[in-house]
Amino acid sequence: MSTTKDGGALTDFVKERPQVAPTARNVSPIVPRGSISGRALVAVVAIMTFLASLTTGAVLLVSASASEWQSEVGSEITVQIRPAAGRDLDRDSLAAADIVRGRPGVVEVRQYSKEESQKLLEPWLGSGLSLDELPVPRVVVARIAPGVVLDLDGMRAAVARVAPTASVDDHRAWIERMRAMTSATVFAGCGILGLVVVATIISVSFATRGAMVSNRPIVEVLHFVGATDRYIANRFFRHFLMLGLQGGVIGGGAAMLVFGFSESIANWFSGTAVGDQFVALLGTFALRPLGYVVLAAQAVAIAGITALAARRTLFATLGEIE
Repeated sequence: MSTTKDGGALTDFVKERPQVAPTARNVSPIVPRGSISGRALVAVVAIMTFLASLTTGAVLLVSASASEWQSEVGSEITVQIRPAAGRDLDRDSLAAADIVRGRPGVVEVRQYSKEESQKLLEPWLGSGLSLDELPVPRVVVARIAPGVVLDLDGMRAAVARVAPTASVDDHRAWIERMRAMTSATVFAGCGILGLVVVATIISVSFATRGAMVSNRPIVEVLHFVGATDRYIANRFFRHFLMLGLQGGVIGGGAAMLVFGFSESIANWFSGTAVGDQFVALLGTFALRPLGYVVLAAQAVAIAGITALAARRTLFATLGEIE
């Protein structure tokens, strides 16, 4: 066959070849989106994001409640007057309240009566008990103006002169224990988040390597036609970024729904001993708007970590395929 005939045959072949519209090209991605491994990775990322969001939300609730407790308790001073033989408890309580009321910086003083003092013991002793025969101390609570530093030593000395059995407590030890508990909670939450991130990276690395192995023929063809590692890696990177975003939206959205309904769930258990204890510790379980922003940002961050872990594994695996 002559050159002219060969050229004519090639031209006829090109004419007979079905033409593909430009908009229909690249419809099928290099990595199938609906594969079983892809759906499994979405589920793993969703579970990890859900656990991370629950941990972060719980840490935010505990920190907010602890801050409120410290602010409220730190602005109060409690004077406890214990009964003693030969002393008039009511008179000592009134005298101690007058001393505290006269100190600079004290804006409010409340003197608890005998009945109110007995009622304070009901959460520990129960109701319906007769406490008349018990030596129940009297309590005087003083509220301090914000930013005021009291002379506690002088106040203790002045109160001791009129009520020798009285003790002044500024709750400093209790506040330090609350700060230690809050720090431990935050530290534990950060540890759990770290474990979640590590587990996510390991899962994504295995999924990426499996996707590369299953698509090895496609990768070899792309290398044969001149595709660079960066081009191939970018296609896989986008694939895993989308999987991470899907898992993050599912897991983060589920966690937000849990916190959104947590206040209603807490109201169902209100009035019970367990419910009251949880409300006292965590408030009304209502996450602040900033907390939801943090959860959303965390879901996006986990998606980014998924994509970055996949990209790092991609270049290592491409070197092996070559």
